[in-house]
Amino acid sequence: MLFLGHTVGSGSRSPSNMEIKAIKDFPPPTTMTQVRSFLGIVGYYAHYIPNYSEIASPLTDALKGKIKRESITWDERCEKAYAELKGKLVSKPILFAPDFSKDFILQTDASDIGAGVVLSQKINGEEHPILYLSKKFSRAGRNYSTVERELAAIIFGLKRLKHYLDGQRFIIETDHNTLKYLNKMGAAIQDCKDGL
Repeated sequence: MLFLGHTVGSGSRSPSNMEIKAIKDFPPPTTMTQVRSFLGIVGYYAHYIPNYSEIASPLTDALKGKIKRESITWDERCEKAYAELKGKLVSKPILFAPDFSKDFILQTDASDIGAGVVLSQKINGEEHPILYLSKKFSRAGRNYSTVERELAAIIFGLKRLKHYLDGQRFIIETDHNTLKYLNKMGAAIQDCKDGL
């Protein structure tokens, strides 16, 4: 069944074939308006793209401080981001419907640029993604230490996915071992909360 640009059914959803074709046929942008248009169409499907904010960063950076119809400088970073975003959506990603009788898995990661979150569940021993979230760090957030950025990713995921996780059992998975000492990091936790 088609619903708001998604093919929905059998406990999963994916972008509709019509939208995939529109993204596949989208020509490389040459103006600010075209970049915004491209980011709008792929941004609508950002929940299907792991680390969307980080991948799209060269394109969003190209928009800064420009006049609306002005040409942009389309460099290798922009081309790579454009191709990667198109490729991730054209590959027909699938997200699964949550099963509130099972534990959730919240996987988080952070880089110098932003934070990424995956909400998933294990069903019949296989992990299935429910959605992907990402966020580009503010200028202040980019100055955080590695531990603070990783912690900010967890806080971002918990805040944004509250409606899934409230009252549910869930596991937080991170690749940063030092976060297991959270009890000793009260001030850092508050700083990360304030920066979001």
